[in-house]
Amino acid sequence: MQVPATSTRIATFIAVADIHARRLTRRLRLAPDEMDDLRQDLLADLLRRLPAFDPERGSIDAFVRLVLRHHGTRIASRVMAERRARGGAMLSIDLPLEDADPRPLKDRLAEEDGLSAWSGHVVGGEIALDLRHDLGRVLALLADRDRRVCIGLAHRTLSELAVMGFGSRSALYRRLADLRFVLAAHGLGPAWDDRATA
Repeated sequence: MQVPATSTRIATFIAVADIHARRLTRRLRLAPDEMDDLRQDLLADLLRRLPAFDPERGSIDAFVRLVLRHHGTRIASRVMAERRARGGAMLSIDLPLEDADPRPLKDRLAEEDGLSAWSGHVVGGEIALDLRHDLGRVLALLADRDRRVCIGLAHRTLSELAVMGFGSRSALYRRLADLRFVLAAHGLGPAWDDRATA
């Protein structure tokens, strides 16, 4: 059923979405500036589902609250899954940690355990040297065709390799997916993968 969009009704939708966004922001311990995005996301979902409203099954207020609560639950589940994948909530590097040291996190990190290290990127000369040695060892074990692809990826994108005659882009993507397993089996992890596909 088409619900008439009066200015009073729209103001009510916004107010209820605002309440749900505030609750989600507080419950998920999100930054306050994310509340506007949450409210917009909740309102967009509500407007998308509004044509499904049936007045014989309940009031418009109950429908709105139910839709917002369900979408809020989906947002919370997505945020929690992302946090689990990252290993916890994001830390701000500008805020002090809750311990005796009042300095912010960015002032307490050494180069070798800085943000790049936390993201899995290679930092420090010693680690780079180890990676170079491991890469040389594994490249020697690969077939010539796969070795040429790996060496090409150190300086070019997959699209450039396709133009150079290494095969179609889709074939190169499939080969790279297979190569990742081979490289991982030989001890080369995600740090090499990130550099190869960048």
